[in-house]
Amino acid sequence: MAKHRIYSVTVASVYPHYIAKAEKKGRTKAEVDEIIRWLTGYSQPALDAQLANATSFEDFFGQAPELNPSRSLITGVICGIRVEEIEEPLMREIRYLDKLIDELARGKALAKILRA
Repeated sequence: MAKHRIYSVTVASVYPHYIAKAEKKGRTKAEVDEIIRWLTGYSQPALDAQLANATSFEDFFGQAPELNPSRSLITGVICGIRVEEIEEPLMREIRYLDKLIDELARGKALAKILRA
């Protein structure tokens, strides 16, 4: 089975869209970065390096220092699909990130987004 094409897309090419979506709703780049760091375990310098290196989603999640164990608490629908029902692990990680950015843009409190 062929890999989904999103796996080879660079995180850096999608990142500005995450920022724009958040800022359009009055949220900040810093909040987007905090969400990504919470999910993946990257430090801010490491996240910046991944973006500068044009890392693919596959490598970005594959090299993540420590995927947050609380990410399994992320539920709901993104792109018409329930994230908790996605079987492909990498696609589920990408959709977790999409869901968190979506929650940020909808005005949800950061503490709730980070499942605190």
